[in-house]
Amino acid sequence: MSRIAGRFTVEPRFRVRKLVLGLLSDLPRKNCWTIAEWAGERTPDGMQHLLGRAKWDADRVRDDVCDYVVDHLHDDQAVLVVDETGDVKKGTGTVGVHQRQYTGTAGRIENAQVAVYLVYAGRRGHAAVDRELYVPRSWTSDPDRCQDAGLDQDTAFATKPELATRMVARFLDAGHQAAWVAGDEVYGGNPRLQTALEERGTGYVLAVACSHEVTTGAGRFRADTLAKKVPKRAWQKLSAGAGAKGHRFYDWAVIDLADPRPGSRQLLIRRNRSTGELAYYRCYSPAPVPLTVLVRVAGSRWRVEEFFQSGKGLAAIDEHQVRRYASWSRWVTLAMLAHAFLAVVRADEHTRPAPDALIPLTCNEIQRLFITLVVRPVHDAAHRLGWSDWRRRHQARSQASHSCRQATQA
Repeated sequence: MSRIAGRFTVEPRFRVRKLVLGLLSDLPRKNCWTIAEWAGERTPDGMQHLLGRAKWDADRVRDDVCDYVVDHLHDDQAVLVVDETGDVKKGTGTVGVHQRQYTGTAGRIENAQVAVYLVYAGRRGHAAVDRELYVPRSWTSDPDRCQDAGLDQDTAFATKPELATRMVARFLDAGHQAAWVAGDEVYGGNPRLQTALEERGTGYVLAVACSHEVTTGAGRFRADTLAKKVPKRAWQKLSAGAGAKGHRFYDWAVIDLADPRPGSRQLLIRRNRSTGELAYYRCYSPAPVPLTVLVRVAGSRWRVEEFFQSGKGLAAIDEHQVRRYASWSRWVTLAMLAHAFLAVVRADEHTRPAPDALIPLTCNEIQRLFITLVVRPVHDAAHRLGWSDWRRRHQARSQASHSCRQATQA
């Protein structure tokens, strides 16, 4: 907390500490109401003020989080992984919510709010260092709707790869180093992202569709067509990294691409050893690298999925109940800080040998110990009853307001 303390005046600084600890708590549901009660406050007004109206810059705190992650998880061969995740929202008034978009969180088309994240993945651990809200065209074409949600009226539409390009540029412009960028097909099929990375001399391993066309010395082919031409001896069994059940072994092959520009370009092909399913990656590096390096970078992409799982499960990055952009960016940034704390503690613990018959501490176990031993608050019955009264009073006002609106419409 000392790293971000200078971004706040006295009262917000005191409350932001409570909010971050609340995000790390074992509350079954985390929002301004539940965290305020957990922290001992009489109403959620202070927490809501911190997120909505208090004067502090979430982007500067985001930069502090980025510095914190890089300082503690530094790796000369770190990979920046880009990916998006959707948070299901029932209404349409929350900033960025689009009625017809697929979200993997629900596994179907839902009203959802989508954000693109940049995760720093090194050998010591991984954590998010940036975030951008995806604002659909249905919003950017409606200036009044944007203004109501706290966005600039002239907010321009940006694709997910454009948001990823923006975040990678911001990371590198801040003086940080990353040797590689990895992403799925959404980003691998975007030539502008590839060009932006190549101009900076940053290597990438980006997934592409089977229909993606590449140029070799023998001509231009679809990726799946080239895969059929790979001889048996060209496949190598390599691990894409360790998972929960051990190393993830696949068969890999690489094909050099023809390109007059400086740098090394390849098509990387992954084959599942059980099902035979194929996956394809477009690769670039300023200088030639071994196949094992490309495989390691490709395997790093799963780190972002691990971040989404732990960031949502442990730090409530998706549980915000806010409608305006400023509140969203503040909540998500503080949730990134809470998760980064767990990732850094985990990395430090893994430098020490674990006792016999014990696995190293996980983020889940670190959170459990931290809350149990350090910050679990204890409140008396009067505090609990006071919050019960406050909730019922608020709900009564909401019911009366709703009935009044219905009567007016009738």
